[in-house]
Amino acid sequence: GPEGGHTAIHPDLGTLADFHDLVREAGLRGMDVALDIAFQASPDHPAVQEHRTWFRQRPDGTVQYAENPPKKYQDIYPFDFESEDWPGLWRHLCEVIEYWIEQGVTIFRVDNPHTKAFPFWEWLIGEIKRDHPEAIFLAEAFTRPKVMYRLGKIGFSQSYTYFTWRNTKWELQSYFEELTRPPVADFFRPNAWPNTPDILHETLQHGGRAAFQARLILAATLSANYGIYGPAFELQEATPREPGSEEYLDSEKYQLQHWELADERSLAPLIAVVNRIRHRHPALQWNERLDFHPIDDDQLLAYTKRSADNRDCVLTIVSLDFRNPRSGTVELPLGWLGLPADAPYEAEDLLAGGVETWRGPRQRLSIDPAVMPARILHLRPADGDAAGGGAPG
Repeated sequence: GPEGGHTAIHPDLGTLADFHDLVREAGLRGMDVALDIAFQASPDHPAVQEHRTWFRQRPDGTVQYAENPPKKYQDIYPFDFESEDWPGLWRHLCEVIEYWIEQGVTIFRVDNPHTKAFPFWEWLIGEIKRDHPEAIFLAEAFTRPKVMYRLGKIGFSQSYTYFTWRNTKWELQSYFEELTRPPVADFFRPNAWPNTPDILHETLQHGGRAAFQARLILAATLSANYGIYGPAFELQEATPREPGSEEYLDSEKYQLQHWELADERSLAPLIAVVNRIRHRHPALQWNERLDFHPIDDDQLLAYTKRSADNRDCVLTIVSLDFRNPRSGTVELPLGWLGLPADAPYEAEDLLAGGVETWRGPRQRLSIDPAVMPARILHLRPADGDAAGGGAPG
């Protein structure tokens, strides 16, 4: 806007000093501030007047606005990454990233990178990573798998996934087996999101509290990286704009929201427990040792993740039926999991608390979604050390 370009802070949001305070306060709490990067311009962006050649022109001399037929976005001017002055444009956008790194930001969620020139991203990420190898680029690209995978190959650190639309037992198992095994795992790092500011899936619209709990636990235990669109998810916002839509009725994209974060319905206590479990269990911090296991109920999904040294093993069982109690017998390959086949072993319940002693590969489990639609269990030899999470509030 007229207040500045990609390195400016809108006055309504505060000053640069305020931003530095935010980064510092986040760091004191063990968090990083990530920045949403959308490389495009509004009609009143300074670059439209100062660098006209960075944009495609219509025959009448006006700047070409964005289109996705039949939709027209007259408030968005796309950059022309192959313009006559492409070196100047590319360098300017690289300097935008460098500027925010100087302000303390090293994580960038990149808006629709698949609609920009791939050689540009390969060059930019290479330039940034040369001096800032810690920088993370998350590709917000819901597009064809081959295109998403190519973004990973040219340098994007992580990518959004189709997790939002994978909801049945078969869909989840087949999709995550694809993501966590070669060749895809060699270049693609998934980031699982149950919801985003743009996407409220029908599973959340109709599944009630248990659906939010289950999708959180699936994202956090299937993928080493996950995210949620915070307050809307915590407070289980589930009303679409209209029937059949995935847009939120009262979207923050179009209005300011004041969230009642202290609402007793909030999932914040559960989210905190799940994150604590992830922090304490190396098995959940990477993707390479994810294994699904037979369980005799089509609405129960059972899988383990193991650490690189095979010393940490976490079994997760999630009910995909958000209304009714379910029971099933899971069959575990004990030797494969580093557990004794002929001696007792322990299953510590990381959500509800408590430790059970198990023996043998077949174990019967029950889940009541009215209480919690999932169980997260730390499996260890009977003489192993505990590393729990604590019951959620």
